[in-house]
Amino acid sequence: MDGTAAIQRNLEALKRILVMLVAMAGMGAEEPGAGGVGAGGQFTFFPRKGAAASRQVLAEKSKLSPALNPALSLPRHLYLAILRLLRPAEAAARRLIIAAARGIVVTLPPLRPRKPKPATLRGPRAFLPKGPKKRAKVTRRTLSLSLLDPPRRLLRVPRRAVPAHAAPRILGLDFGATYHPLPPPPSPNDQIDAARLAQRLAALGAALDDLPGQAKRFARWQARRDDAIARDGPVSGRRLSPLRRGRPPGGRLSRYDPTATHSYRIRDVDEILAHAHALAVYALETPDTS
Repeated sequence: MDGTAAIQRNLEALKRILVMLVAMAGMGAEEPGAGGVGAGGQFTFFPRKGAAASRQVLAEKSKLSPALNPALSLPRHLYLAILRLLRPAEAAARRLIIAAARGIVVTLPPLRPRKPKPATLRGPRAFLPKGPKKRAKVTRRTLSLSLLDPPRRLLRVPRRAVPAHAAPRILGLDFGATYHPLPPPPSPNDQIDAARLAQRLAALGAALDDLPGQAKRFARWQARRDDAIARDGPVSGRRLSPLRRGRPPGGRLSRYDPTATHSYRIRDVDEILAHAHALAVYALETPDTS
């Protein structure tokens, strides 16, 4: 089974979905590459209509990743609509990376020997003043799509807290207490900080622009996992499979069937995710050892 054509077809479809999500979020893409995604998955942010003037100054003619742009905020209904499509798109991209990594063999560098811990100072040396501490170097973390599915929360304890807008109004016996009105219930038009959402869009764009590099990254993760298992044996809590059991995150299809007819609730991203999941499962169960 050669899934190269299927991987490429689903990759192009995911790029189109990503461009749609970027447009929904009010972000544009300069210097578009394949599928409208900029080089390296970087997008230029254009504020939506009605944004404050200070936010427009921050985003004016600046080619920034959304992770570095603090000016992005979206209405609640639009934020949730993007999130409902972004989650299955991330899962589909993760499975395309796993499928593309089939047959890739990598060689890990040798493990660095651990430095022995200094012995505890004893005697008169214990009272000598210590030298100045070295300042730790600040390294900026790069955006990257997670190669592992988020774990499923099995024991989900229901929240017992009462929402703020429905809290009981008990003022006590003090008749002179100041009355504080309750906050209004959440509205679909409330502005929500979308900086984290923009980071996820940028990470997804970078992964789709560099699928071979992400496939090598996943092959390195597999090699490190196999090396750790061979060295330490099975350890409780260690992640063995990048995919979680059951339905993929955010998907509405349990399996891929190109001949089946679906209801109106099934979106294009659900079909892409189901097909990508089948490709990833096949790549994990039948590795290419040639």
